[in-house]
Amino acid sequence: MRILSGIQPSGKLHIGNYFGMMKPAIELQNKGEAFLFIANYHALTTVTDPAQLRKATLDVALDFLACGLDPDKTVFFRQSDVPEVMELTWLLSIVTPMGLLERCHSYKDKLAQGIVPNHGLFAYPVLMAADILAYQSNVVPVGKDQKQHVEVARDIAVKFNNQFGQVFTIPEHSIIESVAVVPGIDGQKMSKSYNNHIEIFGEEKEVRGRIMRIVTDSKGLDEPKDPEKCNVFALYRLFATKEDLKAMTDSYKKGGFGYSEAKKKLFEVMWNYFEPFRKKRQGLEKDLVYVNSLLEKGAERARSEARKTLVLARRAVGVE
Repeated sequence: MRILSGIQPSGKLHIGNYFGMMKPAIELQNKGEAFLFIANYHALTTVTDPAQLRKATLDVALDFLACGLDPDKTVFFRQSDVPEVMELTWLLSIVTPMGLLERCHSYKDKLAQGIVPNHGLFAYPVLMAADILAYQSNVVPVGKDQKQHVEVARDIAVKFNNQFGQVFTIPEHSIIESVAVVPGIDGQKMSKSYNNHIEIFGEEKEVRGRIMRIVTDSKGLDEPKDPEKCNVFALYRLFATKEDLKAMTDSYKKGGFGYSEAKKKLFEVMWNYFEPFRKKRQGLEKDLVYVNSLLEKGAERARSEARKTLVLARRAVGVE
């Protein structure tokens, strides 16, 4: 079974990214043949500073390797290092109906936000389809908000196969439901766009400060509190052991336990959780030649598979 995942290098990764995508993606390396790419071409729809994009791309690579990705088990690469995907995008475009793209939620959401549309934003799902289909992926793990992109890739693959013959594997989506939505410090879904995130590898002072700003209700120190309605507790449960979780639950319900103390415990457990990853990342930062060599080796493996698919597609349409 071939499994494909991708992540945009659009900024510093946060704990919402870690539990929502990174951790599940890393776990896939023990469940099948895993392909994971850094979607730097996709990021161009929002990141326009070249230096920022280069740095963010490297940061994503460092973060994943530090958090446990094994390049011997996962084909790990930069999207831009596989040019075959771009040619495949054009071949898929010739069978993609305009109406299919106009109905995509992400495009309509961007328009609603006042973002000026361009071809890249409109055709984004076709490039994503090429990412998926180039490697003949069987399964694409996604969050519920990304499900439509896989459905679009399926529709495009079916249309191409019907018109030109069997070329592409029809992928299935696998909804990531291992963790609930990770709340940000304001209670909304954690997102860099809301500036409510807590970075995985942020500076200690900054991480502590953000945790201490987590929004809570106005209950006093002595009042009992409902842990299931608390943003601090929702984050604490992601890191704590069963025993520590029970202890904090009891403290909430009994009273005499303030939110300030809960936030301090959250910082401690989170900081300790990422400590071994932080040390590994610091080591990787000192050997960027090694990190880039891993990405290049991953790209070689990815290109080998993408070339096979592209040859089939070129022959099918008559350009080879």
